[in-house]
Amino acid sequence: MYRLPIGQSFEFIIDQLTVHMRTVFDQIGAGVTSIIDFLAASLMFPHPLIVIGIMVGMALALSRRGLALFTAIGMLLIWNMRLWEATMDTLALVIASVFIALVAGLPLGIWASKNTCADRIIRPVLDFMQTLPAFVYLIPAVLFFKLGPVPGVIATLIFSLPPVVRLTCLGIRQVPEDIRQAAISFGCSRGQLLFKAELPVALPTIMAGINQTIMLALSMVVIAGMIGAGGLGNVVLKGITQLKIDKGFEGGISIVILAIFLDRITQAVGEHCRKNNK
Repeated sequence: MYRLPIGQSFEFIIDQLTVHMRTVFDQIGAGVTSIIDFLAASLMFPHPLIVIGIMVGMALALSRRGLALFTAIGMLLIWNMRLWEATMDTLALVIASVFIALVAGLPLGIWASKNTCADRIIRPVLDFMQTLPAFVYLIPAVLFFKLGPVPGVIATLIFSLPPVVRLTCLGIRQVPEDIRQAAISFGCSRGQLLFKAELPVALPTIMAGINQTIMLALSMVVIAGMIGAGGLGNVVLKGITQLKIDKGFEGGISIVILAIFLDRITQAVGEHCRKNNK
């Protein structure tokens, strides 16, 4: 039986893109590097106690005292374990990945909600992106952008993009028809209908998508430690490869603390949006 050369065809495409689009990839890499460096410098410049104070203030303002207490204890524990710099590097990678995912994902979600044909094209692409094993993203990312944090951000971006696209589309489609008709009857243009009626109502669902995007980005950033992305992923990887159980466990605990903080904060923002819509 003839064997289809699927893998060889994929390799040929990657080779051609690597050769003929080197300049484009270099420019993208330079832009992503600038974003990561700026975020990392912004997070590392203040004293850790100032950053912890800001995080606790966010938890107090958006959620309950329990989250603020957890944030204070958790972040102080990370600082005590000498993993503050790695944690801030990971946070910078997550913020950069999520920022780019939102810039690309929100317009795609809006487009899919308004255009059935676009939705039919985008949906199977998102299915492919979500079901392909995360490690596979690392191969072309390394070939295009070499080792370092940039391929980590690109692979994380691809892996974490689908939830924000899906839930933006779903949120807008679930806007009650009477709200749309009321806005149209008051003379809203298509832009006003979207930005003043549909998006505010869909915001809690969109925030749920952003929450999932952040969680997927955090999980992928850890995997990206395998290609030199740095941060806590590198700490965990060293723990595995060098059988340093203590380092691996401390890195894992730091990731859990960071994940819970980001998850609860984004959930609290979504809850505020939901209350404001009532």
